[in-house]
Amino acid sequence: MKKIVFILVFAFVLASCGAPENALDNESKEENISQNREEIMAVETKKQNVRTIYLAGGCFWGVEGYFQKIDGVVDTDTGYANGKTEDTDYHALHSTDHAETVRVDYDFSIISLEEILLHYFRIIDPKSVNKQGPDRGRQYRTGVYYVDESDLPSIKKIFEYEEEKHGEIVVELEELKNFVTAEAYHQDYLQKNPGGYCHINLSMAYEPLFKGGYENPEEEEIKKLIDEKSYKVLRNNGTEPPNTSDILKEYRKGIYVDKITGEPLFASKDKFDSHCGWPSFSKPILNNKIKYLNDDSLGMNRVEVRSSGGDNHLGHVFNDGPIEKGGLRYCINGLSLRFIPYEDMDKEGYGEYKPLCD
Repeated sequence: MKKIVFILVFAFVLASCGAPENALDNESKEENISQNREEIMAVETKKQNVRTIYLAGGCFWGVEGYFQKIDGVVDTDTGYANGKTEDTDYHALHSTDHAETVRVDYDFSIISLEEILLHYFRIIDPKSVNKQGPDRGRQYRTGVYYVDESDLPSIKKIFEYEEEKHGEIVVELEELKNFVTAEAYHQDYLQKNPGGYCHINLSMAYEPLFKGGYENPEEEEIKKLIDEKSYKVLRNNGTEPPNTSDILKEYRKGIYVDKITGEPLFASKDKFDSHCGWPSFSKPILNNKIKYLNDDSLGMNRVEVRSSGGDNHLGHVFNDGPIEKGGLRYCINGLSLRFIPYEDMDKEGYGEYKPLCD
């Protein structure tokens, strides 16, 4: 059964980004916080938002099983790629030199190619030649195969990042050729055979890509950390006046973090001028950094967004963003964020997020 990912749809597209102060009582907040993305989204991913990348990472059962658990992955298929012939099958791989490969379709309004590749490198040994886990042979080599040349800058950026961590890596980077869909029994193998062989720890799909605790301190300590206006926004669901944020016109390269916890939330590459009066972004820096809550206050149907770690109010998300950026607009109170320039990210402890900022 193919996984379907949804995008936000709203009854009202509003200019205001903040929830009314104290609009949600504590009981309803706790109920909403328990909801996941799918429970508050209504329509299927837009076709124009679907991008494709092909990933070879050893036995394709495990690679497919892992990516089927990643939010933003729309569909997957197992197959054989970049061999010497136009056709092959599982029993002919030793002669056709194809690699076991997974086609990954993803919604770029939810997850970036960079994030997809960070997940990929998490589940492979990038220095291992023709073997992954206990599997040996050319069919188990690693590779990233692209179909769109515009993806190359993002791919090369992640390759450079991984080489900085590991030294020279042996992962192929090539244009896709000769992809042959695998036999039916290989498709969705671990869904059909939950106890089947897998060389990957699939539970890693639910773990953060980057470690770091981002819980709020005690309330009295928060009041000492931030000013009264920021506290009203972050902790009391307030809304700053439009066109007043210091970061509204901030377009330097860097990241935007929760002003209380320091949790990374948005990247400069996803910021745009929506002319609404509040800082706007097309997606979070990583798709697990945001909580989504139904907000039916004032007779309107909106989706509130909050930071995952601190559960602090940020703003709302709407479906009137630029089509070329995925169609979403995260309308965020500037008072909820702190901007960290790219050149300061290492010394402030955010160096691992740098590939997500270009």
